[in-house]
Amino acid sequence: MLDNHQKNIATFIHLSTFSRFIIPLGNFIAPLVLWIANKDKSQFIDRHGKEILNFQISILLYTIVLGIITIPFFIFNILSGIDFIDINLFNNIQINIGKPSPLLYLGGALGGLAVIAFIVELALIVRASLKAKEGEDYHYPFTIHFIK
Repeated sequence: MLDNHQKNIATFIHLSTFSRFIIPLGNFIAPLVLWIANKDKSQFIDRHGKEILNFQISILLYTIVLGIITIPFFIFNILSGIDFIDINLFNNIQINIGKPSPLLYLGGALGGLAVIAFIVELALIVRASLKAKEGEDYHYPFTIHFIK
């Protein structure tokens, strides 16, 4: 039987990922510390701790892949307007703003996808916290289970 203390700890493990807004890598450090300190107290806490850590690692992996795909589009767009042969040692500096490259649109779309994914991540964390508060298990979608 789950008591309120176990539910509160599991809820706080999920909500501790928001510490990333205060502490760098807080979304990994805070849940990891809470999970390690409390995983032996309850299977419920252990399952929720593993789930949030797996979700955060998965999100990091997806973010790295999306960044690797997106950043070159912006770099190619910036470099496409630079003429490397005709540099006049700053005698004639011109800024030309012309028609944007299609690569910029694609990079912007991928950047927009990253913003939407961030908002969905926050909503899923809140939903998992509410499920933990109710004493229910929650499984994040698209999670790779690194910690079993």
